[in-house]
Amino acid sequence: MPGKFIIYYGGDIALTEYKLVKHDTFEINECLEEMVRYGASDIHLVADERPMYRKNGKIEIAANYPVVSEEIIVDSVKQILPVQSVPKQFESKLETSNDFDFCYEIPKVSRFRINVCSRMYKKGMVIRIIPLEPFKIDDLFLPPAIESFAGFNNGLVLVTGPTGSGKSTTLASIIDYINKTQQKHIISIEDPVEFVFSNKKCVISQRQVEFDTESFSTGVKYALRQDPDIIFIGEIRDTETLNAALKAAETGHLVFSTLHTNDAVQTINRIVNMFEPEQRPFLRQQLAATLRATLAQKLVPTIDGNSRRPACELLVVTSTIQDLIVKEEVEQIYSLVKSGSFNKMITMNTSLYQLYRAGVISAETAVEYSDNKNELQQMLRGMYHGVARDN
Repeated sequence: MPGKFIIYYGGDIALTEYKLVKHDTFEINECLEEMVRYGASDIHLVADERPMYRKNGKIEIAANYPVVSEEIIVDSVKQILPVQSVPKQFESKLETSNDFDFCYEIPKVSRFRINVCSRMYKKGMVIRIIPLEPFKIDDLFLPPAIESFAGFNNGLVLVTGPTGSGKSTTLASIIDYINKTQQKHIISIEDPVEFVFSNKKCVISQRQVEFDTESFSTGVKYALRQDPDIIFIGEIRDTETLNAALKAAETGHLVFSTLHTNDAVQTINRIVNMFEPEQRPFLRQQLAATLRATLAQKLVPTIDGNSRRPACELLVVTSTIQDLIVKEEVEQIYSLVKSGSFNKMITMNTSLYQLYRAGVISAETAVEYSDNKNELQQMLRGMYHGVARDN
């Protein structure tokens, strides 16, 4: 089955047609290169199974490859471990740890985020394909308003969404835009480092958790002593990292990070609920003062089945929204985003509706990816009653 794609975004990449060929043996670099050419976003290696891959959000079996044993998987891990730079750490992890991450690069092909894991007592791998260069914001079909994120002098900006929704790709495009247009010092704290940036107008210091710094929270703490303008935290996973991010934002730095939430309101509630009830009033004050914007996104299959497009919910924090956060009236934020075009804010349902009107996705797909299906169905019914479809 040939693959033809438009743009890399969580697995869609600009390609000519490519057809998978038959392989009698398994070689890790050969497999990685072929999956990049074919437009996969992820590769799964499970002991005693054929390799599997994800393309356009769906898992498929790589029938052109043989079944791989645990021995083949372990040998493959050893081939691509970055042992030349940190041999003791990774050799030890392979022997003693059931879960660990690292990145690998095939020059002129792609980078890869590797997760080594254990399944039923046997080693396996899950591999995410990462492009060598970040994409421009315009190339990713993102709301143009997110370029304004680069103009914030301080505060916290969060990009949210489920796993595989393109959060890292979006943040890389924003960092790259700042790198091309401003003169700043950007510090990234990642686990592992995914996109690798070259200095343009900015100085970019990329640090990997466990090897360059002990943890996300420790990395942020010491980043404040390294003359940063912007701090990028790969993911906020715990209260220690969140506290460090808020402190950095309060002290005049611009902080970017990610969370696994589906919309703006859920993002705020998730942050607040990470803390004990007695801590939440102060946290609400702190969040209201520092949060600048959130972008929630999902990757939605297009009608032709050959690509995916991001549907986005964009919240820009205004003084009214700050008051709602402090007063624990977060549910009212959704109606503000829905009712106005101030700062080009948009709800997820409106984004899905617009993709449908543009003929990019089907009505069924729009409803499937909506978290408020009744509202979206009402929007679609209104359109069926005489609203012309855009060409």
